[in-house]
Amino acid sequence: MTGEHIPLRIHQETIFVDRSLGAAIVPDGLRAAGLTIKTMRDVYGEAPGAATADVDWIAMAGDRGWIMFHKDARIRRNERERQAVTEHAGRMFCITNANTTGADNLHRFLRCLAAIDRAAAHPGPFIYGVDATSIRKLFP
Repeated sequence: MTGEHIPLRIHQETIFVDRSLGAAIVPDGLRAAGLTIKTMRDVYGEAPGAATADVDWIAMAGDRGWIMFHKDARIRRNERERQAVTEHAGRMFCITNANTTGADNLHRFLRCLAAIDRAAAHPGPFIYGVDATSIRKLFP
């Protein structure tokens, strides 16, 4: 089996990419890797997407069973947003370093995809931090 590609379950999932990760580099790179991606713009449109509250998109994505990628570590500390993750069984993966570029963020998600796949196989609610080469549970 050496060299054989083992498909990840995440390729059958939909991943919602929050506006905090930008509109092009991360979503386009994830799509190029074969993932099914929905962005704020895809779901809400340009202007409404920019105005959609975090609690609203968390509820929507959680209710649809989508995995969520974002770059806003404050979500794990904000009571209303944490409550939305809990109530809607959110499965979230967050870049916790505010000083990363779009390319850095894309590479983090791609490098950690197998670990994300394993974690996402479990029901939410949870939030994982996505570091340069690993993920770590942040909530609960």
